[in-house]
Amino acid sequence: MEGRTDTYLTVKGEAQSQFVEQRSRFISFIWHVTDADQVKERIAALQKEYYDARHICYAYILGAERADWRANDNGEPSGTAGKPILGQINSAGLSDVLIAVVRYFGGVKLGTSGLTEAYRLGAAQVIEKAQVVTAYVERDVTVLFTYNMMNVVMKAAKDLDVQMGTQDWGAFNCKQSARTFDCRMTFRAKLSVADELERKLSGIGATQADPEIIIENL
Repeated sequence: MEGRTDTYLTVKGEAQSQFVEQRSRFISFIWHVTDADQVKERIAALQKEYYDARHICYAYILGAERADWRANDNGEPSGTAGKPILGQINSAGLSDVLIAVVRYFGGVKLGTSGLTEAYRLGAAQVIEKAQVVTAYVERDVTVLFTYNMMNVVMKAAKDLDVQMGTQDWGAFNCKQSARTFDCRMTFRAKLSVADELERKLSGIGATQADPEIIIENL
């Protein structure tokens, strides 16, 4: 499908870096996260550990489409902390990533440009220390079919190098057909491969009024 992607870049595990600018100490952290709850947990843990820090600023981007994001200045002048951190995540093309920068104020004001550069540098340095990896976007394809179509279904999956997930035998009904099916099989595959598997299997017997293979829409 146009506009869909199988892969995106993220980080594995976590990393940390730090530097001093005009006596202010900046400690940067990066983690792989998959939802906002994990973000909250990481930030809460930092706030507990670095309770005496002046600021804990952060930004994150979630999901393969990179549409879920947030930047937080945590008391720094607007746009001087969260935004430059977010900018570095974007520059690296990362997602499912949280970067937080802890600042211990050293008594010297850095000004808005100095703060922006410090938080940008903190994010850039910790990204350099992180292990960047490719993540795959996958989804399930659940197929209902009659027993005599087993070899056809398995061949289609084999041709696309798709591994079988779960398999159940019984009497299965679905919304799209009045037929009762003998088997329900679920495959997990990268997006484009899942789309192709659906097209191949849906095309088999598509002209029949009561097809022996059907993609289950749950």
